[in-house]
Amino acid sequence: MLFSIFLALTLTPALCAAILKPVDKAKHEEKKGFFGLFNKGFTTGRDKYHHMVGRMLQTTGRWFIVYAVIILAVVLLYSRLPSSFLPEEDQGYFITNIQLPVGATQERTLAVLKKVEKYFMSQPEVDKIITVAGFSFNGRGQNSALSFIRLKDWSLRPGDAHKAPAIIRRAFGAFSQIKDAIIYPVNLPPIPELGTSSGFDLMLEDQAGLGHDKLMQARDQLVALAAKNPNVMGVRMQGLEDAAQLKINIDENKASALGVSLGDINTAMQANFGSYYVNNFVHGNRVQRVIVELDAPYRMQPSDIAKVFVRNAQGGMVSLSSLVNLQWTYGSPQLQRYNGFPAVEIIGTTPPGKSTGDAMTAMEGMVDQLPKGVGYEWTGQSYEELLSGKQAPALFTLSIVVVFLALAALYESWSIPFAVILVVPLGILGSLLAASMRGMPDDVYFKVGLLAIIGLSTKNAILIVEFAKDLQKEGKGLVEATLEAVHLRLRPILMTSLAFILGVTPLALSTGAGSASQHAIGTGVAGGMFTATFLAIFLVPVFYVAVRRIFMPKDKGK
Repeated sequence: MLFSIFLALTLTPALCAAILKPVDKAKHEEKKGFFGLFNKGFTTGRDKYHHMVGRMLQTTGRWFIVYAVIILAVVLLYSRLPSSFLPEEDQGYFITNIQLPVGATQERTLAVLKKVEKYFMSQPEVDKIITVAGFSFNGRGQNSALSFIRLKDWSLRPGDAHKAPAIIRRAFGAFSQIKDAIIYPVNLPPIPELGTSSGFDLMLEDQAGLGHDKLMQARDQLVALAAKNPNVMGVRMQGLEDAAQLKINIDENKASALGVSLGDINTAMQANFGSYYVNNFVHGNRVQRVIVELDAPYRMQPSDIAKVFVRNAQGGMVSLSSLVNLQWTYGSPQLQRYNGFPAVEIIGTTPPGKSTGDAMTAMEGMVDQLPKGVGYEWTGQSYEELLSGKQAPALFTLSIVVVFLALAALYESWSIPFAVILVVPLGILGSLLAASMRGMPDDVYFKVGLLAIIGLSTKNAILIVEFAKDLQKEGKGLVEATLEAVHLRLRPILMTSLAFILGVTPLALSTGAGSASQHAIGTGVAGGMFTATFLAIFLVPVFYVAVRRIFMPKDKGK
């Protein structure tokens, strides 16, 4: 835009002086062929348009009723448009999270991975797959695994049925038949810092100190409710399930009586059953670390603790089994907190035809059914979606205020800018209609398009109002000046508007990487520009005449 302004103020006048030549009307020949037919057709249409606007200016009141209906339609469409933060993109790859039951061995995990790999390699859209056992987004363990699926180039899989979201939905249905594991194919968010999967991200919190067991019961109740709700899909906990744990209690009194310090006991347990850093040594060109631990056969059973000894203050060796008590418990292998509260992370996706805004509203309603003391907070992409939704009204209001102040400075009037600002709902109507027809949500990119439409729709109104105002200064009446302005400015209005609509059409029809965000911007801007042009050329003259008559009564009789 800055470069366009610079071009219009500097190079364009110079080019006009160099290229445009005076025309001798006596020798001027009328164009023939396509351009001649076009000019004749345009002239006929312009005359009919001029006549129609003249009739509209005779009864401006009824057209404000039509304008009120348009505003009502804008409100209804915007309230029904589903909300979202970022569109679900086909990034050329996605991941699959695999979780087996607690205590499952590595062999069982590898067997499930083979089934996952066999399924994906049988799909025509898949190029490569990498599987990792022992790790997933839920945590580490023999029962966790992860696979990375790379898809073929976008040009080799045209159509929505071969895009990543459709492939994920088919895989989700196929993997639901595998009973040995819970397998979730997930699409990564377009911005990696906003989480590990698209959809929604909720932190279920124990805000009243109910305890871990009550929190887990609330989690299970929420997942059961979500399984019956049509607005959400694939709701599950992001983390490891509770598992058996071996708790070691140190008998401090006995350790003190035998002359063994607590620090020595902790060091012995860490060095033998975990790992312990000793020192470094030089090996070739590298400095290597020395880390010690017991050999695997000697640390596999709880009874192996009796084979470990620790030195006391007198130099004697004391068995660890005489200093500690072993106790089996059941609990979470992870310690999750969010804003100071014990929490579990609940994630999920949306079924076809639903937006993340619908899913978040449904989840909030289900959390309200949980026991008192269990609350929630949104995190990651869902938190950003809430923030963007709250900021949008303020941004739209600020944009309109800025445009109004700029017009007030341009016209040196507080009344004339109202005739221009009234055209904004006409552009927003087209954006909402286009998004609704294509089933698109109100996401960040669509909001950017709406902000652009605020400026673009006023551009058409400015072209008419500016000319009408100048013609009035020359002594012409209000209606006469307005009709001449619409007669003279119809061609440049249509030309610039059609050029802009055609310019964003590639965005609205794009394919490949990032096409979802391009669709959001292109569709919103193209639809808004269409209505802002073909409705504004009729209603802007009405707005201008009405505003001038209200604020300048002396124009009534002109």
